[in-house]
Amino acid sequence: MKILIKNGHIIDPSQGIDGIGDILIEGGKIKEINRGREGVGGRRRTPNSELSNNSELRTIDAKGLIVTPGLIDMHVHLREPGFEYKETIKSGTEAAVRGGFTSICCMPNTEPVNDNGAVTEFILRKAAEEGMVTVYPVGAITKGLNGETLSEIGELKSTGCVAISDDGKPVANSLVIRRAMEYAKTFDMPIISHCEDLNLSEDGMVNEGLVSLELGLRGRTVVSEEIIVHRDIALSEYTGARVHIAHVTTAGGVRIIKDAKSRGINVTAETCPQYFTLTEDAIRDYDTNAKMNPPLRTAKDVEAIKEGVRDGTIDVIATDHAPHAQFEKEVEFDYAPFGIVGLETALSLSMRLVKDGWITLSRLIEMLSCNPAKILGIEKGGIKVGSIADITIIDPEREITIDSSKFKSKGRNTPFNGFKVAGIPVITICKGKVYSSEW
Repeated sequence: MKILIKNGHIIDPSQGIDGIGDILIEGGKIKEINRGREGVGGRRRTPNSELSNNSELRTIDAKGLIVTPGLIDMHVHLREPGFEYKETIKSGTEAAVRGGFTSICCMPNTEPVNDNGAVTEFILRKAAEEGMVTVYPVGAITKGLNGETLSEIGELKSTGCVAISDDGKPVANSLVIRRAMEYAKTFDMPIISHCEDLNLSEDGMVNEGLVSLELGLRGRTVVSEEIIVHRDIALSEYTGARVHIAHVTTAGGVRIIKDAKSRGINVTAETCPQYFTLTEDAIRDYDTNAKMNPPLRTAKDVEAIKEGVRDGTIDVIATDHAPHAQFEKEVEFDYAPFGIVGLETALSLSMRLVKDGWITLSRLIEMLSCNPAKILGIEKGGIKVGSIADITIIDPEREITIDSSKFKSKGRNTPFNGFKVAGIPVITICKGKVYSSEW
């Protein structure tokens, strides 16, 4: 089967492409790219008669639509093995496709923890059998996420892990994280750092401030996040290891990362749509669907995150997709687990940054596709002849109301249910297979 995407506005920041063109896919790979005059130069050839008359050809008219490299989410919790009632590799990858993602990284806090090659191989085998997108496992830094004994990092790398992280739990022991960085550098793997000082956060559930005081909920200070950002950047500078700061939420964190980058330290960072869209006010009605770790912050922090996205301090938009069963969230705020789902809402929420003038569409695609590929060292994030056909097609004008009951994910835990958004993925092509999204 050949697939011809016609008249789409192709945006591929990895190659500086931003203009109208056609893409021919054959055998699951990009066969040909014909670019038009608009923005990219040269005369675009019309499809030849042989292709036009070919019954084996599927044509997608992308006029008025945006055609980009397949989106990559480097921060997802797929829950399998161990917590299949929350999410499975099958349901999680279905959610990814609906959200326009063609590749995702799954965090290691499963049961058993992905701290050895056997678990990594299980995830890869299940993803190959049941997954709709490419799944890249992230291995645990420490065995059992206990923060004490390092995992066999070389084994994790050789069996398919692209990074290591104890996400969900910080590595409290500074010597342990230093040794992890030294080993990770040897294997050229990034460390994805969950930045939280548990002593300072004191079991806090929300941001420490006026709202937490008014609601009588235990607060979590911004310093509990920033002090570990400081530490891990200092250790990155000392060891030369690559450190990626996960889910940045504070103005202070943005400032620290910006300073580190200006000094040439090998650090990258991500944030999530919830942290540039919502403030701590979202928890005023004790909605457990707005309970997450790290917590929603103040308006000042939200503005700083947006500025960090604009000026390049923050490299990646990820989701921290964390599905939970409905009964787990339908409890008192204190007892509800942290986390929200994000795969099916990330792109449309992020499009607000473009519509509000914070960033260009090209910059958005860079953060959702090109930069994750670079950080992870995977051959994705671009539309190139001969590459695997991972492509996302976006309708930038279409408006919808987010309806969590229609999610492909098993999780319904989102604070964005009922939000009106514009700009959604309408077709996701993964390894040459075409999936149309219904909204």
